[in-house]
Amino acid sequence: MNIEDPRSNPKPGDHVGIIDVFAHDPKTDEIVLVMNEPRPWDGSEERLHQLQEKFNAYVSFLLDGELAEAHPDLVGKPARIEIRCEDMPDDRAVELLGMIHDQLAFQNIKMEVVVGRGGSPEPPAGDSEPEGQGQSPLPKIDN
Repeated sequence: MNIEDPRSNPKPGDHVGIIDVFAHDPKTDEIVLVMNEPRPWDGSEERLHQLQEKFNAYVSFLLDGELAEAHPDLVGKPARIEIRCEDMPDDRAVELLGMIHDQLAFQNIKMEVVVGRGGSPEPPAGDSEPEGQGQSPLPKIDN
């Protein structure tokens, strides 16, 4: 799997197998994978499929040995996937995200939706943004 800078990814839907941002958050000691979603939500089947495939790639990276091979020092640390989007996800996307959250919980992987920073190359989680700013009105999706 490739790890790519989000600024070089002009069409997010075309690169479902690429992790947008990979980091270690020293404040929480978590592995953080960030999925940038700058496009407006359109409720299409294609868009939902792309979202699901992107999550599949992120989970595969965490669980199928790619993380251990690339970063053996991070093996065993808790993981969090953040989806950062410009706009609040539409109803169909919220429903899918809820199902994904439930499945990730079985693997002890946290998930958060952050609205208003899609496509942002800012560091995940432990950044300097004031608490609550930019957070989705969705319930905080973590375990």
